[in-house]
Amino acid sequence: MLTLIVYDIPDNRRRLKLSNLLEGYGRRVQKSVFECFLTQAQMERLYQQVAARLDPAEDNVRFYWIPPKAMTKTLTLGSPKPEPPPSAYIF
Repeated sequence: MLTLIVYDIPDNRRRLKLSNLLEGYGRRVQKSVFECFLTQAQMERLYQQVAARLDPAEDNVRFYWIPPKAMTKTLTLGSPKPEPPPSAYIF
């Protein structure tokens, strides 16, 4: 399922660590916004990894799950619509 992950982290070091982590899961669409296609297991693992990197007193991270039916109602300007990764790669 498509997961939209947005964050506001004032500390440069923690913000960089989080963005590096998220780049391994999905595509950055804005400075602090990522689109990730995740299975339930990937989502649980990512949630734990993110929680371990945060300072709950200062940081804010939100995960929004976008159901497949809502994808047909998504409008995009300026960049391509989110697409799931290919099921196979040919090298």
